[in-house]
Amino acid sequence: MNIRKHNINDLSTLVSFNCAMAEESEGKKLFPETIQSGVLALLEDESKGFYLLAEMDDQVVGQLMITKEWSDWRNGHFWWIQSVYVLPGYRKKGVYRSLHEAIIKMGKSEDHVCGIRLYVDKDNTIAQEVYKKMGMEASHYTLFEEDWS
Repeated sequence: MNIRKHNINDLSTLVSFNCAMAEESEGKKLFPETIQSGVLALLEDESKGFYLLAEMDDQVVGQLMITKEWSDWRNGHFWWIQSVYVLPGYRKKGVYRSLHEAIIKMGKSEDHVCGIRLYVDKDNTIAQEVYKKMGMEASHYTLFEEDWS
């Protein structure tokens, strides 16, 4: 398995994976043109974050996206894991584990990264178990939002 950062040629794959992930995990149908604009904005401006991709059999089979949150309490960034998706035929083959371990290694090598976080749909118990197996713990924080989209 090859783990690498995104490049502009990954745009259509990232859009496809994001649409599939939203449909599968939350039952949401996303507008591909909106997703494409959002993915392209990140690909063109890494201050927004980056994607890490897993390749097997000469194709991208998994992804996750990292965005950054500044913590004044820790004088560092939390890396937020988002947009996790693994093609169905490649699940339970270590794809997410490889992506997760690569992020841990990358984050620990950066002086300004103080930890990783993620949020998961409260009904997505399969993903929650995967994250627990990776050594993550449920936070004592509850997420609130006001979604204007």
